[in-house]
Amino acid sequence: MRLHMNAADVRGLVARHFLHLGADEADVADVQENIRIDRGRCVARCYRVAEMFAMWLIDVGVLQFYDADGEMLHTVNLFTELLPHRAAA
Repeated sequence: MRLHMNAADVRGLVARHFLHLGADEADVADVQENIRIDRGRCVARCYRVAEMFAMWLIDVGVLQFYDADGEMLHTVNLFTELLPHRAAA
């Protein structure tokens, strides 16, 4: 099954997790986002705040959070995290 995930929904989830992981609200309000393109396809999105970053691996539906040293802090399976919200809508 291929589930289309809305980038705005994922961005909101990223902001909530950054706050939960201790990021400052002012930093989260100004998240930097980069898009990774490979052979004409968007394969990942990266989100960065002052001391953390997150990477959305689009094809596998995984969102990973890292600290400034590159240590993984948290992983979210977007297929299970976002699917209930879509079913309820």
